[in-house]
Amino acid sequence: MMYTPTIPPPDPNTRTPKFKLPKQSCDAHCHIFGPGVKYPYAPDRSYTPPDAPLEDFRILHAKLGVERAVIVNASVHGTDNTVALDAIAESNGAYRAVSNIDGTITERGLRDLHEGGFRGCRFNFVRHLGGVPDKDVFDRVIAMVAPLGWHIDLHFDAIDLPEYADMLAKLPLSYTIDHMGRVKASEGLDQLPFKILIELMQRDEKCWVKICGSERVSSAGPPFTDAAPFARKIVETAVDRVIWGTDWPHPNVKAMPNDGDLVDLIPLFAPEPEFQQKILVDNPARLFEFDR
Repeated sequence: MMYTPTIPPPDPNTRTPKFKLPKQSCDAHCHIFGPGVKYPYAPDRSYTPPDAPLEDFRILHAKLGVERAVIVNASVHGTDNTVALDAIAESNGAYRAVSNIDGTITERGLRDLHEGGFRGCRFNFVRHLGGVPDKDVFDRVIAMVAPLGWHIDLHFDAIDLPEYADMLAKLPLSYTIDHMGRVKASEGLDQLPFKILIELMQRDEKCWVKICGSERVSSAGPPFTDAAPFARKIVETAVDRVIWGTDWPHPNVKAMPNDGDLVDLIPLFAPEPEFQQKILVDNPARLFEFDR
């Protein structure tokens, strides 16, 4: 049997942030794990998470002042999207989701996900999570989801961004790039992967970036303020195509963040109240089709 390492749980003592989120603020990148007895983890997963169920998810968001959420169905659940479907059904319209699907998805299966509140699908290009998706599957899925108005969510290692920039520019739909492209803060704003990311945002109206994962970008550790200049530059480049998320419960991080600290980074990313409103409320409402 393959060994799958168990990852640490999130910090259970969420600090109440000093920064007060605007009404209808959306955590646009977060996960629900299990509980495994009800929503089994995929046998071929690359890690085993501690359960981080809907109940804990709601407690976290109540503490932070988050009213809406986008559940990114994590790789540990494979292509079974039930955990997110069920959470949306209980949310009174406050949740949307991004699916994990593959080439076996049917038109009917896609329609069920769309009607259930899914508005995108995710592709992982990150090496420690399995690497590059099959090109034929990638093309087939994109052709199927484009007519629904979905976007694709892309998880890259920063080092690979230059290689994929042209492919991204040619996509027939909008795409989001996770965690600021996973750039390394220690390599500065002039590093090639970050310059490519900024150029993509400048020249491609389809390119959105998530200013989450400060704990992944940071080289200095908590409270991860060395990630702020990268988020700031992203915001200044195309504020109408930027969204924010916690990435709770923070799978595979070097240093476990406190989610209250992550909320308190937002004013460093975007001190302007009108920018905060766009990033936290208006942009996610547009991309994920929340009812106004």
